[in-house]
Formats: sequence, C-alpha cells, structure tokens
Amino acid sequence: MGEKKTTPISINDKEYLFEDLTPEQQAMVNHVADLDRKISSTQFNLDQLSVGRQAFMNMLTQQLEVDEAVEEIN
Repeated sequence: MGEKKTTPISINDKEYLFEDLTPEQQAMVNHVADLDRKISSTQFNLDQLSVGRQAFMNMLTQQLEVDEAVEEIN
C-alpha cells in the first residue's frame, strides 16, 4: 500500500505536518509562502532599481564634470 504523503513545515521553530492543519491554517501557510516569494521578488527588483539608479547618477555626474571642465577651458 502507498504511504500517506506528509509535508513537514516549521512555524516559529516548531514542527507541524501540513496535512494535519485545518484547511484555514493550510490557506494561511500558503499565503505566508506566497508573500515570502513576493517579498523576495520585490527585494530583487529593488536591488536592480537601486543599482540602475546609481549607474545613471554616476553617468550624470561624469557628464556634468566634463561639461564643467570644458567651460573652464573656454
């Protein structure tokens, strides 16, 4: 006979079996997992945006310095 599949999960350092939770508790666990994925994805996007912003600021600063140097020469 096939064994019953169990999925251990840890909540606040305590182990539970997902299958032993009520349907409402299972839904909450799924929401938390989905929100964790969204937070991770958002942090990844924020990192990209921050690096992109810094790159554009660096390019702008360099161009402004070149313009100032050209003005000093003229």
